[in-house]
Amino acid sequence: MSRSVPNEIILNEDKFWIVNRHALFGPFDYQWSGDLYGIEFNYQGQKFGEVCSDEEFFADLKPFGLPISVARVAALTAGTIAVGIRAGTSLDERVCHLIALLQKFNLQRFSIRESSPRDP
Repeated sequence: MSRSVPNEIILNEDKFWIVNRHALFGPFDYQWSGDLYGIEFNYQGQKFGEVCSDEEFFADLKPFGLPISVARVAALTAGTIAVGIRAGTSLDERVCHLIALLQKFNLQRFSIRESSPRDP
């Protein structure tokens, strides 16, 4: 599916999508683990990562064959969501943190927007 914006992160409640070079990747989503302590991340319904502890986050998107910039942005976005949820930060604070990380890793070409629950 082609998108009008070349590079962006689309946030939608408990899901997000990434547009890279006009191609849409996702959905990426998250859910609480069975013990309600950790958070698990999925790509198109398959687990790709989890929060293992306060100090450890695991993510492996290699099996999905995603472009490296999509994998990097997805890991940064998932990590930001996990840290934000556990810290109780607002969506605005999470977005500010994500923007800072994108800049730090030279990925500032990705804009961020929120979408309605039905439209990525």
